[in-house]
Amino acid sequence: MNYSEAIDYIENFTWSKTKLGLDRTKELLDRLGNPHMDLKYVHVAGSNGKGSTCCMIEYILRCAGYKTGFYLSPYVEDFRESFQISGEMISEEDLCRITETVKKAADQMEDHPSQFEIKTAIAFQYFKEKNVDIVILEVGLGGEYDSTNVIPAPLVAVITNIGLEHTEYLGHSLIEIAYTKAGIIKPGCEVVTYNNKLEVLQILKDVCEKRGCKFHRTFRADIKPEFRSINGQQFIWKHDGQEHEYKLSLLGDHQLGNAAVALTTISILKEKGFDVKEEDIKRALATVKWPVRFEVISKDPLFIMDGGHNPQCAQAMAHMLNEYLPYKKFSFILGILADKDYSSMIDYIAPFGEEFFCLTPDNSRALPAEDLADIFKRRKKKAVACASAEEAVKLALLSHRPVISFGSLYMSGEVRSIVKKRFGVK
Repeated sequence: MNYSEAIDYIENFTWSKTKLGLDRTKELLDRLGNPHMDLKYVHVAGSNGKGSTCCMIEYILRCAGYKTGFYLSPYVEDFRESFQISGEMISEEDLCRITETVKKAADQMEDHPSQFEIKTAIAFQYFKEKNVDIVILEVGLGGEYDSTNVIPAPLVAVITNIGLEHTEYLGHSLIEIAYTKAGIIKPGCEVVTYNNKLEVLQILKDVCEKRGCKFHRTFRADIKPEFRSINGQQFIWKHDGQEHEYKLSLLGDHQLGNAAVALTTISILKEKGFDVKEEDIKRALATVKWPVRFEVISKDPLFIMDGGHNPQCAQAMAHMLNEYLPYKKFSFILGILADKDYSSMIDYIAPFGEEFFCLTPDNSRALPAEDLADIFKRRKKKAVACASAEEAVKLALLSHRPVISFGSLYMSGEVRSIVKKRFGVK
């Protein structure tokens, strides 16, 4: 099996062809010898912020000298991004070899595993083979019935900001979705949560109490911003009666909340015996990178990328533009999935744009570029439906305004590759 064949095999089994549940993943992993049972985990669920939070936790542990496994989804530019050890993507050779092993097991199953279930099995097998010290495991969809939830009790279960998402699968209210996310809480773990809405917090506390898990809530009041600019931000974190000052390379007020969750998680891991020094934390937060999360690709001309995919992300984007770049108008490159609340997303970002270059993301659920452009035109905004990401980037830069690429990650990877090449960014 070569690399192209491995990718084709994995992507052939889309998740939409199967029902939610853990039975297939359990059977597949059992056929592989249950590689997931011998690993240590931080398990992270949430509607927004889970990727950034995972990234900060992983990078702090890596800077402390630990061999980290990091399983994330979706990827931005390269399929192999989903499987990382200490910041390095899986090699093509390892991916092909392990995929072939997983394929032999999966193809013997009467109910064939989905794409994500296959990927999850590959991740566990890879991390087991490489003997990582700890796995930072990002939930793919929901929590309770997500394939990653076959693991034993993690050291820490983290639940970031919860909002309405994937309501056809997770529930039609915040309460229903919160119960689904709380499915990753298992007896024996400790739980860290973002400063969610009170009804969500109550559900998480109740589940922790029933399962005998220690509950840790982060408070926004524990974070004191000191300075911020397009180059980064500085803040003080109050914890256990002490104040800790940090610089953070990631931008946005919401990233301070995510940092509080990450720092609380690290403090629990330290209590469990992980040797993480203050200088490790400072170095990690000051240099951590997370693609297409209000990522400044170029400063001259200014080109910002953000993989916002729901109204909460769009609201955060609007807040950041007011905070970091007040009074400016932008050219937007935009692509959205049709099953998202794109009307609310547009409400938040439309006031900041002079012109919108619309794309159709590479996904069967994509909102066609022409339809998106028509929505902006009905709001008396200039909009162009572009045939390719190359065209959208070219036209946006020709506008001689700051550019923001915003929307689906299924679009962002291609745009990011083009922009990096144009500006010589590695």
